Amino acid sequence: MKQILLFLLLLLTTPTFAQSSSTASLNQDIEIEFKTTMGDFRVRLFSDTPIHSQHFAQLVREGYYDGLLFHRVIRNFMIQAGDSTSRTAKPNQPLGEADRNYTLAPEFRTPLHYHHRGALAAARESDDVNPERRSSATQFYVVWGKRWTPNELANVREHVDAETGANGLITDNMALDYYTRGGSPHLDGQYTVFGEVSTGLEIIDKIQKVNTDRNDRPRVDVRILSARILTPTLP
Repeated sequence: MKQILLFLLLLLTTPTFAQSSSTASLNQDIEIEFKTTMGDFRVRLFSDTPIHSQHFAQLVREGYYDGLLFHRVIRNFMIQAGDSTSRTAKPNQPLGEADRNYTLAPEFRTPLHYHHRGALAAARESDDVNPERRSSATQFYVVWGKRWTPNELANVREHVDAETGANGLITDNMALDYYTRGGSPHLDGQYTVFGEVSTGLEIIDKIQKVNTDRNDRPRVDVRILSARILTPTLP
């Protein structure tokens, strides 16, 4: 599970997916503020990925992410969090294996949502053990990526079409975004994007630049101090 890049099964009987607390915001985006040891940023959860967005919001309400580390950071790629054992992890302790005992069904919404810089997505296990590409119940990542040249992106587009069985999954508008803003297009159509950074992208930049060990864990802990829902107001 080391290769988790951020999966979840929608179980109507799962306690963390209570209908009474989710229906109020089902048709509107939710904004969440993360306070970290390197600064604060906000993410907007998309209403058209309700399985992931409502589940993520419920974890925030529970305080699940408070105190967790960004345990996996790869420069010019992404920052990842959500391992519950990272809250009390010792220095140099390998992280990334902890998750809940269920996964979420994928919600691919390409070209509406894709892996541009600042995209929020669900980690998951690799295709060889997870051919349905279901999402982790708790682990997420925020994309940083890089700016791509037309030649580089042409190769990626071929790869993505081969991996997804699509024809032209990465549209010209998406390509223009990858040329100018940047991102990680090789993940499109394979990992669920369910939100994006709305404020504080410079904090993501700071975090993705930190020094890391051979397991991609920051040498100096980067911790989520708190995560809270800003809008809408829920019971």
